[in-house]
Amino acid sequence: MKSREHKVTTYNPREGIYMVKSPIWVSGTGNNVYTLRINNKSCSCGKWKIYTLPCSHVLAVCKENESRTDTYVPEIYSRQTYRRTYRANFHPVLSENFWRNVPFNLTFYPPNMKKERGRK
Repeated sequence: MKSREHKVTTYNPREGIYMVKSPIWVSGTGNNVYTLRINNKSCSCGKWKIYTLPCSHVLAVCKENESRTDTYVPEIYSRQTYRRTYRANFHPVLSENFWRNVPFNLTFYPPNMKKERGRK
């Protein structure tokens, strides 16, 4: 939905460099300018690198160029990979009586739940 409102300007189409400007939202945020290097799969917003999924700026450029967005989604998120993951049969784990003995003990400690001061 956000990508529909973005304004796309081409810097260098051969190198795949675009400028994407976000609109001013009702909350007063927005009106930001992002540099998108589509061939390098990088955007100055940083979301593409963090999440490995195309950000709204990439979607806006794909809409502008009438190109497919799924070419920028990693193979791990494809339908084929999903189907291959769950193709095998899964069997329930039997009771602990059937487990193998291991030569070590596993000890689990609860996580540190102490609240720290400041911003989370």
